[in-house]
Amino acid sequence: MIRVQGHFGEFLQGRLGPDGPVVLVTLPCPLLTVGIRRTDATEPHGLLSQARGRALLKTLGLADPGPFTLSANMPRGGGGGVSTAALVALARLAGSRHGAMELASACVGVEGASDPLMFDRPEQMLWASRRGEVMRDLPALPAMEVVGGFFGPNRRTNAADENFADIADLIDPWEAAARTGDLPALAALTSESARRNRALRGPAEDPTPGLCHALGALGHTAAHTGSARGLIFAPGQAPKDATARLHAAGFRRVVTFRTGGDA
Repeated sequence: MIRVQGHFGEFLQGRLGPDGPVVLVTLPCPLLTVGIRRTDATEPHGLLSQARGRALLKTLGLADPGPFTLSANMPRGGGGGVSTAALVALARLAGSRHGAMELASACVGVEGASDPLMFDRPEQMLWASRRGEVMRDLPALPAMEVVGGFFGPNRRTNAADENFADIADLIDPWEAAARTGDLPALAALTSESARRNRALRGPAEDPTPGLCHALGALGHTAAHTGSARGLIFAPGQAPKDATARLHAAGFRRVVTFRTGGDA
């Protein structure tokens, strides 16, 4: 079984200036994955259409790997990167030795947008998802703990959708806070990105900011397209009842994971 790690929405996402590209800083999640394995006959999975799979293989010059099945432990449209992870998984099953940038370009060519899941440290870049381009390299992040789940309707990415808030003013402060390991500042910037985009994109009724305050989180994160929502804590500082509180608020598939630092 080949597995490709997904993400849990974004720390930041929006326009790089009023007329600039859509950019993001992804939030890696080791618990969300897409798996692929060879089978005697292709099994239904609904994660990747035949047309897109064949287009990717053709773009990369790869032979059809034969029957396979895909599986995911996250919802489509949840903001976990299912679509990109499925393409990357297929390429690897077919024996791809392409570099991450070449693979990203192929994914953008097939779908019009791509999450940076083919990179080893996707959170250390400002990624233009519709261009498949690294706009800026970013410092490593300090260790943090995220408690989150999926709230509200799932929403698949539309590559033509550019209705995002302008976050150009958040990028320099993000880089500075990451460089000094200032987790509270990073969490506050993440909350601001989520707030700006929620005003444009919804949902109007989102309990995440209230839970952030009630549980003493440093900040909250959201999939700017999708239903993933999370609370950011210093490692080991999440309240013991955090999972139960999120379930009670209507969150689905609640998970706790660590990222940044050596995670």
